[in-house]
Amino acid sequence: MIEARDGARLRLHTTGAGPDIVVAHGGGVTIDIYRRLAARLADRFTVHLYNRRGRADAPPRSEPYSIQEDVDDLAAVLAHTGATNVLGHSGGAVVAIEAARQQVPMTRLAVYDVPLPVDGMFPTDWLPAARAAAKAGDNPRALALTGAGLNPQMPSSKLPVGMQVAIIKLFMRTPIGRTMGDLVAMTLDESQAISELRGPASRWAGITAEVLLVCGASGPPYYPKIHAALAEAIPNARTLEIRGSNHDGLARANPSLVEPFAEFFARP
Repeated sequence: MIEARDGARLRLHTTGAGPDIVVAHGGGVTIDIYRRLAARLADRFTVHLYNRRGRADAPPRSEPYSIQEDVDDLAAVLAHTGATNVLGHSGGAVVAIEAARQQVPMTRLAVYDVPLPVDGMFPTDWLPAARAAAKAGDNPRALALTGAGLNPQMPSSKLPVGMQVAIIKLFMRTPIGRTMGDLVAMTLDESQAISELRGPASRWAGITAEVLLVCGASGPPYYPKIHAALAEAIPNARTLEIRGSNHDGLARANPSLVEPFAEFFARP
């Protein structure tokens, strides 16, 4: 167990042997979807997973939500483990890159699909309606509006909203669908907080860690643009697109995605 800055206790899930990597997971999920990724890195690295607040075995998060609480928790995990390598996904990537901006000690930071609203490139027009649906208790509609807003490249996002909701109701019968539905209101609060980080890429120019910005070539079209802007602003950063990978690439943990991360963290 790890004691956070405010006294809350975070449970660490560790596997493998070798250099330490801490994984900061995405918003609407728990660490369960990253266990395949951890297993495929475990022969070369010690991989630390922890549930961010409000999920599974983590303590409740403070209300109203603040990204700073997540940043402080990540800093506590890094200090406890001695890790200087961080891998962040989606909302967890925002937490990780914000921690790096605040000079939380880390040597290497890899992110997958970081949804920062750099120069207005990340879409947020869908967010008010999705939050209203969640507030009304209509989680299927909230999840449908979120999915369509974040994935304009998918044919399903062009369907009438009623059809999208029907598809989501079927999805919510699966374990991952139930989890995402249960967490959708909390996820949307996080999305609102992330949207308030809007501004130029130069905001992130003070990051001193080596940064790898990865996205899937089959994913939403705005991530390559956001990553390119960040790579231009951050002194020691580069981008990488993985052919055939989508936003859920880290959960699938195909070798074509896992190996570039492993090579990045294994460099002398």
